[in-house]
Amino acid sequence: MKVLFVTPGSGDGYFCGNCYRDNLMAQALHRAGHEVTVVPLYLPLKHIGKLQGAAPLFFPATTYYVELKTGRRSPRWLRNLFDSKPALSMAASFSGTTTAEGMEEMTFSMIEGTDRTFLRHADELTRWIRQEGQPDIIHLSSSLLIGIAKHIKEQLDIPLVCSLQDEEVWIDTLAPQYAQRAWQGICNGANWVDRFVTTSHYYENVVHRRLPHFPAVEVIYPGVEISRYQTDAWPDHPTIGFFYRMNELDGLDILAEAFVMLKERNSIPHLKLRIGGGYMATDKGFLSKVRKTLKPYEKDVTIEEEYTWKHHPHFYRDISVLAVPLRFQEGVGLYLCEAFAAGRPAVEPKTGSFPEVIDEAGITYQPNTAAALAEALERLLTDDELMASCSSRALHLSKTRYNDELTAHRLLKTYHEIIEGRK
Repeated sequence: MKVLFVTPGSGDGYFCGNCYRDNLMAQALHRAGHEVTVVPLYLPLKHIGKLQGAAPLFFPATTYYVELKTGRRSPRWLRNLFDSKPALSMAASFSGTTTAEGMEEMTFSMIEGTDRTFLRHADELTRWIRQEGQPDIIHLSSSLLIGIAKHIKEQLDIPLVCSLQDEEVWIDTLAPQYAQRAWQGICNGANWVDRFVTTSHYYENVVHRRLPHFPAVEVIYPGVEISRYQTDAWPDHPTIGFFYRMNELDGLDILAEAFVMLKERNSIPHLKLRIGGGYMATDKGFLSKVRKTLKPYEKDVTIEEEYTWKHHPHFYRDISVLAVPLRFQEGVGLYLCEAFAAGRPAVEPKTGSFPEVIDEAGITYQPNTAAALAEALERLLTDDELMASCSSRALHLSKTRYNDELTAHRLLKTYHEIIEGRK
């Protein structure tokens, strides 16, 4: 089967959950023997490799933003300047904003798909798809791109799947009247999508609470390539791991405070903390505060400054337990699926999809405070029997639920159902 993924780039300077989910799905289908091409939007994708093939960058962040603001098409020489590697690298260094403030126009443009700037760039995408040979199916990364669905259906009439995950994290930062417009735009655009899929039953329920009349949503759990994470070794000392973007929204400061509490109690001898996942320029001030919190025990802390997709599976081999105390309710945490593949349990707040994803492969706690997190971590790391049980359950879930072969099988089943149904 020939599959085309349309996915936004994040600049690749940090671990982006949605970007990584798309990467995992594309790689799983490729390993299953299918022809998969990943088409990047906004910013280049460095970690896709051969799956991007000859696909150029569409809706480039610099040009698209300027053209929306001016309402005019940029001349070729100016577009070449905006879309140059230095310009895109500069844009990437400031990407990863967690708020839609100042980005309202681009948000509505991509959801509604009606303005002249959008239509020009969408035409470039559909022309390229025609030239490259139409795929059997197109998979959109997010409903925040749903304007593209209408254009593809009108121009190419190709079956189309759209993923849903964490749209509300972005939309809820809009002013209420704008947020309502965004949700309505997604609901209107649903008519152009053949099937919606998401990563957990939790997020399936979120969608239908927000949009009661939205079409049915299919749950397909994400899966990782287990062999990249498997290990029989454990670190020499008990080690807590944090793997996500190092910012306030993802709760790194909560974990830092909990770690200091545990070190002061000294109930877990030789306790270590390992932090990975990368950060952006806008996170440097926050990270300085975290370093200050951890300074009394800095010799027991490792912060991996650089994030690379190639090397990050090794992170899980050097930890005993994973803790990412998010301040938002996430549709699924791929870092959990990766930790489970290494047999590492998790300690997470009892929010969002965490209870569903973790099951018995760790501990959930509430409220999401440093004190509650410290208590949960202490409970797990001082109880050998509980630790062994959670580790065993993590490995079981990895094989039976968060396995990339299972994910590829479910995706292909969905794709075939859509294609056959259209016939």
